Amino acid sequence: MRVRFDYFTEGLTELREAAEQPPESPHMTNFPDAISVLSAMITPAVLISACGSLILATSDRLSKAVVRTREISTALIPRADDRRNEVREEERRMLFKQLDFATTRSRLLQRALSRLYAALGFFVGTSVAIGLVAITSSAFTLIPIGLGLCGAGLLLYAAFLLIKESRFALAGVNEEMDFMWKLGKTYGPEDLVAKGIKRRRWFGGVK
Repeated sequence: MRVRFDYFTEGLTELREAAEQPPESPHMTNFPDAISVLSAMITPAVLISACGSLILATSDRLSKAVVRTREISTALIPRADDRRNEVREEERRMLFKQLDFATTRSRLLQRALSRLYAALGFFVGTSVAIGLVAITSSAFTLIPIGLGLCGAGLLLYAAFLLIKESRFALAGVNEEMDFMWKLGKTYGPEDLVAKGIKRRRWFGGVK
């Protein structure tokens, strides 16, 4: 009977202590929970930084492509009526191809830049949505996931546009270099033209 009485008194003591403790608020968060929430909000910062770097690089490439387009159009206009000279005619054709490459690059860069801005907005929205979900309810976890997927999809699409633009830039450089080399063989010294172009070896020197 003594054992049973001690067990009963211990149970009452535990109940009394539990009743004296203040009830916990469902919205109260301790310090480790706050740190975990902030860490989750900082997670999209890597993609935000990547978007910022791509935006700066794409803006610079777009400005250079626009300047290149204006320079080509300025150089092409005076040669519009000069068709008697064969060299002038070839140069006019080369400039027209360069104008096509430059305008295509400008359009691709503009499309990529708009997608990068949209992806940046989605990633910032993802970070904000993570914090809101953490302090409200876990029933809205699909919102940051959807925003993150949309941002990643836009970033991937912008990367494909930049790859396509780099291919046009390479084609434009090759076209211009072929014309310059053909022009050099026409007006260059005969002995050097007969030797051909000197190509640099892997470990130094020329052949």
